[in-house]
Amino acid sequence: MHNEFTAVIAPAPEGGYAAYCLEIPAVGEGDTMEDCRQNLREAILLMLMDRRESERKEAPPGAWEEPLEVME
Repeated sequence: MHNEFTAVIAPAPEGGYAAYCLEIPAVGEGDTMEDCRQNLREAILLMLMDRRESERKEAPPGAWEEPLEVME
């Protein structure tokens, strides 16, 4: 599944970089920009996996899942 998110990255006061995602609550950090990006990718993936698992438990009987493409 392809997802694209917006990362906001800035130098961290203590050194390295810090980032957050505009679309979902996920943050990342790293000594290099690439480490920071990768950490944020992992945080986003974990957030999505957790959210999907939680929401599946709440689905009413007879509900189904299907892909939905959203384009801006």
